[in-house]
Amino acid sequence: MSSVNLESLRDFASSRWQSLRRHFDDLDALRQRLDYQTYILAAAALAASLLLGFADLATRGSIARRQSEDMQATLSQVVPSHLRDNDLLSDVRRIVDETGETRVYVARKQGNATAIAFEFSARGGYSGPIRLMMGVGRDGSILGVRVIAHAETPGLGDKIEEAKSSWIRAFEGHSLDNTPEERWRVKKDGGDFDQFAGATITPRAVVRGVEAGLQFLRRHQSELLVPAQTGETSP
Repeated sequence: MSSVNLESLRDFASSRWQSLRRHFDDLDALRQRLDYQTYILAAAALAASLLLGFADLATRGSIARRQSEDMQATLSQVVPSHLRDNDLLSDVRRIVDETGETRVYVARKQGNATAIAFEFSARGGYSGPIRLMMGVGRDGSILGVRVIAHAETPGLGDKIEEAKSSWIRAFEGHSLDNTPEERWRVKKDGGDFDQFAGATITPRAVVRGVEAGLQFLRRHQSELLVPAQTGETSP
């Protein structure tokens, strides 16, 4: 083999070796860049988590206050102020029966129980359960009913809201004593309560739910509206 060929072969091998060296150097640099980016992403994720945590802490108190204010406003609509001198949100009983746990707010005047209010679900709505709040006096008559949450059809079923119509006020004054069981129906079914044009399912569900709410009260009346002389206290 001539010296020229040997020289060419050495040059070729040297160039290939340099090329391989550069390739490995590039891989090392790439690996370092990837590690650096991983650290950056981890740091960014940690910072985002901390910011979300701080935001949650900062807003949790205001959200709780707003929920408390909304509940207080609803309770004031179903239990008249002249029947109470206590804070309803601070006088709560928890009743557990076959329907689950129910939070009951007890209204008092000079320490005596005058009325109660409780939240419950009316099942069978057109778009699911309808959450209601109902106030009931010592005599078992309804003081007021308000809708807390629902998913009924706008313009039809949403007339159960007091802001949309006065229909929900039709329950006031009714009780299990002055309204026979067969009258707890919409008029289309032979009862006392109006239905809506084009929307019978929603009012039917509310009427049945309100009746069930009164039945709940009757089952637990001795626990909730006990005589004043027993010295009732909040748990």
